[in-house]
Amino acid sequence: MTEPLVLGVESSCDETGVAFVRGNTLLGDVVASSVEQHARFGGVVPEVASRAHLEELVPTIRGACREAGHELADIDAVAVTSGPGLAGALMVGVASAKALAWALDKPLYGVNHLAAHVCADVLDHGPLPEPTVALLVSGGHTNLLLVRDIASDVVELGSTIDDAAGEAFDKVARVLGLPYPGGPHIERAAADGDPSAIRFPRGLTSRKDLKRHRFDYSFSGLKTAVVRWVQEREFAGEPVPVADVAASFNEAVADVLTRKAIDACHEYGVHDLQIGGGVTANSRLRAMAQERCDAAGISLRVPRVRLCTDNGAMVAALGSQMVQRGLRPSSLDLPADSSMPVSQVKAD
Repeated sequence: MTEPLVLGVESSCDETGVAFVRGNTLLGDVVASSVEQHARFGGVVPEVASRAHLEELVPTIRGACREAGHELADIDAVAVTSGPGLAGALMVGVASAKALAWALDKPLYGVNHLAAHVCADVLDHGPLPEPTVALLVSGGHTNLLLVRDIASDVVELGSTIDDAAGEAFDKVARVLGLPYPGGPHIERAAADGDPSAIRFPRGLTSRKDLKRHRFDYSFSGLKTAVVRWVQEREFAGEPVPVADVAASFNEAVADVLTRKAIDACHEYGVHDLQIGGGVTANSRLRAMAQERCDAAGISLRVPRVRLCTDNGAMVAALGSQMVQRGLRPSSLDLPADSSMPVSQVKAD
């Protein structure tokens, strides 16, 4: 039987992504980002993002068709991010995917954005081991997941109770006078700094916190600690060592993220850890995850950097898994659900 050819559409935030995936093979992947339009505001503006999706979706679809060497009539199914994400941005992608599915008379699969980030890994490394612990770290999400079946059985072990890791990077970058988005600029500054120069706090890692929030994350306190440290130096008229602050902050984030992920693997007897999401591009996070996995006898899976940020490839990959398992398609009246829980892998 020929593996299904699936078109994936992603529009949950500030990237318009469209891709073609056949089975577990990526054939074409085009992303149009509106990040430069948001940079002057220091963060994503929902209305700007929605308008950018409206402008970019058709050119992105055409670009993906050219790159994949396929026409829309060739596809076997359409997959689209149904949630979570920005409501207006999601609506653009969902409405477009519905129109394509109806016009082409093809099944439609509304998929979960967070589960799709995990599924992106199959495009580089093949099927996920079952079960797998997944650490998802992006601008708006920080989650620990137990993945028993990427197409239908994902359990949330923990999540952030305040700022996500990506949000903390953006806010600390602003304090240090670095541009938006903060992650890449903090990493570059950190390369010249000492990660042990300042001992910033590790949120939710004390014995008391672990009783209630063993697998949860919190980066608000870390962000506040950085802000206060910088303000104290400035008030005293002393120069702020940006590189050391960036490196110490970067180290604290990577430490907490990986420590809890390894703990989750031990607790559930899982020997495979997958990490994904935009913050996974951070080289220190990748290096620390590898070091700790090696020490614990855990296999680490990390997709290429391009597949870690928002893209249509991850959506098409998850849709392909659903088609291959024979799951029932979503209905044409599926909603754009901005608060879709990760345990709901497919929208009905």
